[in-house]
Amino acid sequence: MSTNFSTVDLTAPAVGERRTFPVFSTRATNTATVLALLAWTVAVFDYGLFGTLLPVMQEDFGWTAPEAYAINTWIAVGTAAVAFGIGPVIDRLGRRKGMMVTVGGTAIVSAVTAAIPAGMAVISNGLIVLVRSFGGLGFSEQAVNATYMNEVYQVTEDRKRRKRPGFYYSFIQGGWPLGFLLASALALAFLPTLGWRVLYLVATVPAVIIVWIIARKLKETPQFELHHELTKLEKGGRTAEAHALARAYGVEHSSTAPLKRIWEPHLRRNTIIFSLAWIFNFFGIMIFSILGSSVLKNAKGVELSDAFWMLVVINLLAYFGYVFHGWLGDKIGRKRTIILGWILSGISFAIMLSPFATSPVMIIVTYGAGLFFLVGPYAAIQYFMAECYPVSCRATGTTFIGAMSQPGIILGGALFTAVAASSGTGSAALWVGALGTLFSGLLMIGAKPPVEALLENPPEALPFGANA
Repeated sequence: MSTNFSTVDLTAPAVGERRTFPVFSTRATNTATVLALLAWTVAVFDYGLFGTLLPVMQEDFGWTAPEAYAINTWIAVGTAAVAFGIGPVIDRLGRRKGMMVTVGGTAIVSAVTAAIPAGMAVISNGLIVLVRSFGGLGFSEQAVNATYMNEVYQVTEDRKRRKRPGFYYSFIQGGWPLGFLLASALALAFLPTLGWRVLYLVATVPAVIIVWIIARKLKETPQFELHHELTKLEKGGRTAEAHALARAYGVEHSSTAPLKRIWEPHLRRNTIIFSLAWIFNFFGIMIFSILGSSVLKNAKGVELSDAFWMLVVINLLAYFGYVFHGWLGDKIGRKRTIILGWILSGISFAIMLSPFATSPVMIIVTYGAGLFFLVGPYAAIQYFMAECYPVSCRATGTTFIGAMSQPGIILGGALFTAVAASSGTGSAALWVGALGTLFSGLLMIGAKPPVEALLENPPEALPFGANA
């Protein structure tokens, strides 16, 4: 029989009292899972449209290929600024409101992008960079998902999800290839008749609908409700009461700002390793996922219409990469899964870019394998990162690291643009994208298992009234 979701008991506990969080019913868990998947898919839909439609926008705005890559790099600079700031906001607003902000922001960005005029040279380019920079809101939605679902699966009454959280979360993180698949499919079907501006307007509709449903149906996690109350007590000068309430639930409490917490000694190593891994891995994400149509057209000589249908097939294969890596992470460990996947991805893309891959079948197989092992491990790493940080700085940690993707796009974009200008897109994709992806897998060897965060600093380790 399903247990109804109940409010967290936030009253002052008796001395030595022990409490447990109320459970998420199976129904509430299913609702959260579906909405998280839809929210991420819709956010990626807008994010993926820019990369998918870049060759067409390039012609409309009169950019050369290196200029288009440079515009994409400047957008990454703005996206980084937005993404870096959203994590602490989510740790204060809550997971539910955070999801509404990120998806709602996506709807606005899509609509405004469609209205940007071409033919105004620097002004048009500046508007594109400014507006698309706020796509960082949509990109940050995955960090909200990882934070939210990690907490939901900790307290759900569904035993299967508690036992295999990585596998079930992989279906949600799979919204990345689904969003790109949707962008490619709609471009293939409607771009010739409707144009790229209408496709951006289409992207606003599902985003608005999802925000409305989230506002009505999604429940906040009990862990955040407790964290919110602890923060209120702390701000009111009732520090001892805050620690007593935290102790009753067996969690840690700290008055330290979330952004500062992720650099504390027991969390610093993972913050550094994850950040570097994301930077180098996004060399590959930018080139092979976001700019996939440009790579196929400019590096392999594939016609744009053929590139769109190829990307539909390739992204469909990539979705199963998430499911596979989520399942494998529960079996052999998330860290091993990430390392293995990214190394194999780098090798697959190198083969795809070689002279041996000439036929459409060979290109799809090698490109599909590369994307399978490139994006699939994000089902493992997103959940792994959420496990590495305590509730008080979980969204900040995951969002901060996710935002490091943008320096990856900036640095990778600069290198990619420079090499492409001198040696061509194929060489740039190989030496920047494939090599960067492989190196990111090697970097993950230095990641540390999330022992501290999983223990959540048990009560007996915290003297009464002390800051964790």
